[in-house]
Amino acid sequence: MLDDEKIKQLNALARKKKENNISESEMRELTKLRKEYLSNFRNSFRNHIESTKVIDPEGNDVTPQKVKDIKAQKNNDSNKGDK
Repeated sequence: MLDDEKIKQLNALARKKKENNISESEMRELTKLRKEYLSNFRNSFRNHIESTKVIDPEGNDVTPQKVKDIKAQKNNDSNKGDK
């Protein structure tokens, strides 16, 4: 995730843009920070979803097959690095 300083900078630039008082270089910086923030958010969200196991009321694993496949692929990739 972005550190606190970058988040403060992102918020300040967003407020400045809302006031229509932003320079070209500040706009580029805002765009760069937004892309970095979204990339970090998406990666974090993806990791969270991929590490989730879904259990029904009877105790059966009902995790979607796509998530199971991704977990298996990650395990295979990490095991290759161990050799």
